[in-house]
Amino acid sequence: MSGTGKSSVIGALAARGYKAVDTDDGWCETLPDGRQRWREEAVEQLLAIEDADVLFVAGCEENQVRFHPRFDVIILLSAPAEILAGRLASRTSNSYGKTPGELRRVFDDLQVVEPLLRNAADYEISTTMPLNDVVTAVLRLIGA
Repeated sequence: MSGTGKSSVIGALAARGYKAVDTDDGWCETLPDGRQRWREEAVEQLLAIEDADVLFVAGCEENQVRFHPRFDVIILLSAPAEILAGRLASRTSNSYGKTPGELRRVFDDLQVVEPLLRNAADYEISTTMPLNDVVTAVLRLIGA
């Protein structure tokens, strides 16, 4: 979900030397209604490359379910709505979630989409703790 810290976690994993991809960075295409979806051919190619022991992929798009069978572990990052709203309002790396319409969409997705993600996930980590603790929890879950 927007504002849960996916990009921060991916950045921290990359800083630790892991192959880590944020799908918001060139792996998505924008749909006419403003939503995004993964560029499926590009993600297929990414997943086909076996140049690392572990590949972390972060993102939340409607068509990601197509790739779920290809992932060894799916981890849902979550946080309460009020924390998401604060993060979206203050972040500078991504403008999404700052307009009233986008924020409304985030809250709608929290009610509709997050339960679907929770059902698909092997694990859930609350990102209300410090980033380093979240990254440590992610690494522990995959046995790294």
